[in-house]
Order: sequence, then structure tokens, then C-alpha cells
Amino acid sequence: MTYAPDSRAFYDADSHIMEKPDFLKAYADPKIRDEVPEVSYSASLVSDEEVAVIMNQGGQHSAEHKEKMIALGDDLIAESKEIQALGAFDKDDRKTALDMLGFKKQLVFATHSVAFPFHPSSKKSLELRYGATRAHNRHMSDFCGDDDRLMGVGIVPLDDPSRAMTELEFALDAGLESIWVPHRAPFDISPGHVDLEPFWNLLAQTGTPFLLHVGGSPLQALKAWSNNGRAAVKDWMGGGENVRTKDATVMHQTPETFISMLLMDGVFDRNPKLRGAAVELGAGWVPELLKRLDWVAKIYGRVDESVRFERTPSQQLTEQMGFTPFPHEDVANLISQSNEDLYLFSSDYPHVEGGRDPIGKFTKTLERESKQVNENFFSENFLRLFPESRVA
Repeated sequence: MTYAPDSRAFYDADSHIMEKPDFLKAYADPKIRDEVPEVSYSASLVSDEEVAVIMNQGGQHSAEHKEKMIALGDDLIAESKEIQALGAFDKDDRKTALDMLGFKKQLVFATHSVAFPFHPSSKKSLELRYGATRAHNRHMSDFCGDDDRLMGVGIVPLDDPSRAMTELEFALDAGLESIWVPHRAPFDISPGHVDLEPFWNLLAQTGTPFLLHVGGSPLQALKAWSNNGRAAVKDWMGGGENVRTKDATVMHQTPETFISMLLMDGVFDRNPKLRGAAVELGAGWVPELLKRLDWVAKIYGRVDESVRFERTPSQQLTEQMGFTPFPHEDVANLISQSNEDLYLFSSDYPHVEGGRDPIGKFTKTLERESKQVNENFFSENFLRLFPESRVA
């Protein structure tokens, strides 16, 4: 038995590594290793004490802990969470976890280690940030390289187009199967800037999708919006450092802006083989995005030749993008407002945000839909983006 029933194939568009503190340092070039920061858990559900216990055990879960996780059986996804999860940071344990989950393939993202390379600081040089990027991609390649089911997600900041190309080429050579980019403006240019055209060209030519993911832009809204003269509120997990109530109302705006700018700059139009996905950013905003981009192109195209596309924006995004709904979103309703080709299944293992039974939740919202709609959501839309990933 596996968590995923064998009645159909399940392809998972979102899972994670829970990095140990030396995740970047251990794979960084010697000349910058001392300057690369350790991965911090100070703003997460995981306590420093939990991490310390693991590191004091040689950086491993105890044999007893692993046995306890394996004994969960089909309840692994419900009970095995965060850094205590089976396979959270050990690649051999992750194989066992995937055996138990039963997904055909699984995209694997980092969790906390992207904060340093992705988010600029005036005190940290581009050289150091791109050096940390290289370390991340080496480590991710190593973690996923021994199991074809684990699809490693590389990272590339776009702030320096020349360095971005160098790191993209390295990530592709290292066997990483998709590239996570921050969904913010790369410093003072658009992501569709002419200097980044070779980046998108290479992704399209190699059939490598780009990915947007929560954490690719600051999670929290500007502090001023939460300064209402009242006590600070907790985030949805009971702390104060993650997504809070007001943050959740606007977190879709940054990926929506990024995708809109990329499309209006003609990147999808010029690169019809380019594929991408927005992951763990919800999907309730997608139907309106398609409608808005269509009318903007139609109306402004009367005077703006750059948005006179042969394919409408909604056609471009339907053919070239995918979106993962949150477990609480009604996928059938999203499909009714747009179309069935846009949405992807994801588990978010081992993060708590993925819920205790993501297959069950999504299946319930699709129970009145056709077999083909269900197949599209759980597998075929993923395979449209990653056509070489199909498992016989």
C-alpha cells in the first residue's frame, strides 16, 4: 500500500528539502565558504533545539525515529512533518518516503536556503549571492541525483543577467530539471528586459520550465499596512514570522505582477516552447488574471504594437504555464472560471501547509468532474510541462 492510490498516476508539483545549517556552506567554493551564512530556522516552525538535537546525532535522525516514521505507513504525509519528517534532509530516507507516498515524480524545492541568494542586501555582494546559488544547485543535484523520481529544482537570481546565464548553464549541466526564479523585479529592470532574453531562450530551447514559488519574494506586506495602532497579530501557524492575515490577502500580487510583466514584454510570445509554473502561491487569482490580460492586450494593442499577439494572453498562459491551488481551494470552481489545463496537484511534503491529506481534499472538489479532468489535474498537466517525466 502507498498513500497515493494505484487507480491513477500522481505527479507531485511541490515538495521540499528541510536544510541542515550547513546546506550551503558544505557545497560552497572554498574561497567564499566562510562568508556564506548558515541556514537559519529562527523564523520557522522548527525550533533551534530540534535542529541542535539532529546535528548532535551526526546530522541524522535516530534509527528509532526513522522506524517510527516508517511505521506510520499511509499516514506518513499526515504525521511526518518539517525537519522531523522522513527524508527531510537525507536522500536515502527520501527514497523510502517516496516509496511510501507513491508519487510517480516529485519536484523538490529548498525551503530556507534560498533566502540569502534570492533577497539582496546592500551588505552582501553579487559574487557572494551567486556563489551561494552555485552551492545550492550543487547540493540539490546531489540530493536528487540517485533517484529519477526526485526532480531537483535549481535556483537562479536574475539580478545580474550575465551571472544568471552562467548559473543557469551550470544547473542544466548538473541535471536539475527546472529553475526557480524570484518573482520580483531584478533590481531596476523588468524580467522581460532584453538583457535577460538569452536566459528565457535557453530555458525554452532545453525544455526546462521556470518556476515561481512562495519565498521567491518577501512574504510579508509592507509593515505600514499592519501598523493599525493595535496589537500585532500572529501568523496562521501561531507564530509571528510567516504569512499573517493581511499578508495572505495580497501574496498573489507579486507572482501575478511578475507573470503579467513577462507576458506583456512578449517573452511567452517569442518563446512558445517556454514552460513555467507558479507553485504554492495559490490559484484563486488565475481566472481573473487571464481575463485581465486579454482585455489589456485587446484595448491597449490599438496603440501599443508590442502587445499585438497572435495568441491571446490567456492562450499563451494556458499552453505554457501551470498553477498549484492551495488544498482549501475549490479546483472545480477554478476550472469553471477558466479551463482544465491550468492546474497541478501538489503535496508540499513535508511542510504542514500541504495538509494531512492533499489527495483527499483535491479529490473531493473534483468528485463531480469527469475522469479526464481528474487525470489532467493529478498528472497530465504536470506532464505537459515536463513531457519527458512520464512513467510507464
